[in-house]
Amino acid sequence: MSTLPEPLRTALELAATGLPVLPLRAGKAPFGNCPQCANNACGGRPNMKTAGPCRCPGVCHAWAAATTDPDVLTSPAWTAAWRRAVCVAYHPGAAGLTVVDLDDAAAVAWARATLPATRVVQTTRGEHWIYRGAMASHNAVRSGVDIKSTMAYARWLGPGAGAMTALPDAVRALAVKGPSPSRPAPRSISVPARSGGGQCPHRTPVFLERGIAMAEQRITAARSAIHATVYGTFLAVLSTHGRCGCLTDTHVARLFTAAQAKGETARHCMDAWNNASTTLGL
Repeated sequence: MSTLPEPLRTALELAATGLPVLPLRAGKAPFGNCPQCANNACGGRPNMKTAGPCRCPGVCHAWAAATTDPDVLTSPAWTAAWRRAVCVAYHPGAAGLTVVDLDDAAAVAWARATLPATRVVQTTRGEHWIYRGAMASHNAVRSGVDIKSTMAYARWLGPGAGAMTALPDAVRALAVKGPSPSRPAPRSISVPARSGGGQCPHRTPVFLERGIAMAEQRITAARSAIHATVYGTFLAVLSTHGRCGCLTDTHVARLFTAAQAKGETARHCMDAWNNASTTLGL
């Protein structure tokens, strides 16, 4: 065990408790897909609803790579990734947990005044409040606050302090409230429809689905200029689909997930989406 990289030793300890884990590379981002899974060749992330459905040997598909299997965690491909890893992450939703990520002091103060007490983990700039129970993940539910649960990952920063309590309705309600003006959350695009009586001009969902899949592939395949690629892709999607009202939260989340798997932060995704919308006058 002493020859294993430190992140892997921590990961094995966590996995033994039932917490699905994965390595994060420099930039605190997941490792990119292996060649066998590039461009969603294996079926890909958009179809993944739980952790680990892809059986490739690589550390693929961001949050969906998380596993508790020690044989997988210590396999050659994973061990190589652990040697390059800077920290350990976990998939909260797969463990039946929800992390309320408080990004700054103002968000922490808000949580202390608003949310039920639970286990607290200190972060670089704020705190993670961890509740027992899973829900859909949402970014920027208010200024400085993200919810990480299903189809998301959180950094492991220690066990924290305090008793973990059940996921309260107050946290679930955050996902349906309007976003803060300073950090809007992904949403369906609601703008004046093009001529045609408000009918979507795409006639069939196949055209939209193909466009979203191609956009995901373009982001996933990028090897450089990631920021520019993400912005250009968002711009292309919005220019085609932004005025007919056919984009949904699910479509936007797929694009953001692809971008974050390439190392973009949730905030960068928001900025790129908003800048593209402004450029197009949406």
